[in-house]
Amino acid sequence: MIFRQLFDPESSTYTYLLADEGTCQAVLIDPVRDQVERDEQLLRELDLKLAYTLETHVHADHIAGSGVLRQRLGSTSVMSARAGASCADRLVETGDLIEVGDLVIEARLTPGHTSGCVSYVVPQAKRVFTGDTLLIRGCGRTDFQQGSAETLYDSVHQQLFTLPDDFAVYPGHDYKGRTSSTIGEEKKHNPRLGGGKSKEEFARIMANLKLAHPKKIDVAVPANLECGLKIPNVAGEAVEKAWAPIERTGGGVPEVTAGWVKAHLGEFRVLDVREEDEYNGPLSHLPGSELVPLGTVEHGVKDWDRKAPVVTVCRSGGRSGRAALALEKMGFERVASLRGGMLVYREVEKSGGAAEAEAEPVVCG
Repeated sequence: MIFRQLFDPESSTYTYLLADEGTCQAVLIDPVRDQVERDEQLLRELDLKLAYTLETHVHADHIAGSGVLRQRLGSTSVMSARAGASCADRLVETGDLIEVGDLVIEARLTPGHTSGCVSYVVPQAKRVFTGDTLLIRGCGRTDFQQGSAETLYDSVHQQLFTLPDDFAVYPGHDYKGRTSSTIGEEKKHNPRLGGGKSKEEFARIMANLKLAHPKKIDVAVPANLECGLKIPNVAGEAVEKAWAPIERTGGGVPEVTAGWVKAHLGEFRVLDVREEDEYNGPLSHLPGSELVPLGTVEHGVKDWDRKAPVVTVCRSGGRSGRAALALEKMGFERVASLRGGMLVYREVEKSGGAAEAEAEPVVCG
């Protein structure tokens, strides 16, 4: 099994990459939206195909990357059947298996931190990925998102502490630089749940934590109920993030680079303004693009959402620049032209558009 533990410093979130070496199929556990480019680069470097993203719960401290990864790479998103997230492709119950080549991952519902928590057990690797249910020498809070100290206690003792003592514990977070533990260690040394603590003692501990409200909860929770694809503003309206690093030419054309477009496909609408023979010609077209030749743009996009981001594309950037300016005049709020057009995009594609790998080389497939 190929394994990597990745870290998001802003939220102290661990993301885990697991892959079957025979088929080069991979899963990501708890991907973070702000780290999607990092995760995609690692998948390319290791020559892996992302089959699944596994969420341990609806997060309150960061926005998940599962939706964006599904759009870009075609992965299947997995969440607990109790999470309340209809955006997921597969909703799991305790005992359900996720198979990736010879790698078999067992879902175990472990509610308590939230009502929709699930842990993932990999028996052949003697590992369990516990999300926020069981942390290293701690556990997730139980005072929001239908949390319950009593339920969390039962989840840990019935679903996790029943695993063999030598199973490695990989949590959703750590704030002190620790990376993993074992079931045996946590049964002995976890100050909240271990050492023979009773359910009543645990409930008293959790009731007296007096933790501050998570800073991102009002944005993260509703966004993650949509797999991280719709991000609410403070008024509750779904909006996109600041969507692109736009630079304007001397003529005022808003442009984005081919590398950025390649990395963010799926996050915007692609308007190709070439003629049909070019669109289907040697340079071909971007996945999911919509052909509206430049002379028909005004009529072709009249019913499009003016708030949705749009990238215009042509052969070398001239026509798409004119189209971008036309869309802005029509009231489109988020428009950019692909700088250099399909000519530059194909060159970036050939070069890989990625830095040299820093991880140890793995040959797969």
